[in-house]
Amino acid sequence: MKWDLKFKTNLLLGLFVAALIAANLIGTKITNIWFVEFSVGIFAFPITFLITDIIEEVHGKKKTKEFIYIGFFALVFVLLITALSVSLPFAERSFVQSEYTKVFGTTLRIFVASIIAFLISQLHDVWAFNFWKKKTKGKFLWLRNNLSTVASQFIDTTIFMFIAFYAVSPKFTVEYIFALIIPYWILKIIIALFDTPLVYLGVWWLKKKA
Repeated sequence: MKWDLKFKTNLLLGLFVAALIAANLIGTKITNIWFVEFSVGIFAFPITFLITDIIEEVHGKKKTKEFIYIGFFALVFVLLITALSVSLPFAERSFVQSEYTKVFGTTLRIFVASIIAFLISQLHDVWAFNFWKKKTKGKFLWLRNNLSTVASQFIDTTIFMFIAFYAVSPKFTVEYIFALIIPYWILKIIIALFDTPLVYLGVWWLKKKA
């Protein structure tokens, strides 16, 4: 197997789609570290921004948008399959009836929220990365990586939280949702700062000749 540019780009595409689907499948679990509660999907979803930044630095805006649209259609496909699977009746021998419906049935609204937030935030990330690349004349990869990701993660978090949770109960007011958004966004920023060396490593690896 030859690890040329095409193969490595396709590998990143596979990881990109896998991270998207994983974030949605595991994202209903809420954990907490210190005073911050967050979805465990946070461990998978930031990988998508890492990959798109690497792809845009090496291949440009057009290829990055291809990644985003492929990821979008993959999520829509998973949503439709999930909705169909939940709607079908259970056979008598099925041993996960209530658990299955509880887990996958309640994720449909969250899935829709995730798809919309993903598409808007990722397209913004492409635009912002390209904007800062022009402003910096192709220099300071760390700066445009973080500036684009920080803003895009805020857009993603805000859109997702409101579509997924607004008015699901009287507790989920605008004020309460923003109280959830801010610490969650800050945690995403911290993760983005730590993945900056991985962006440099990914760009070097992708450009490296086989």
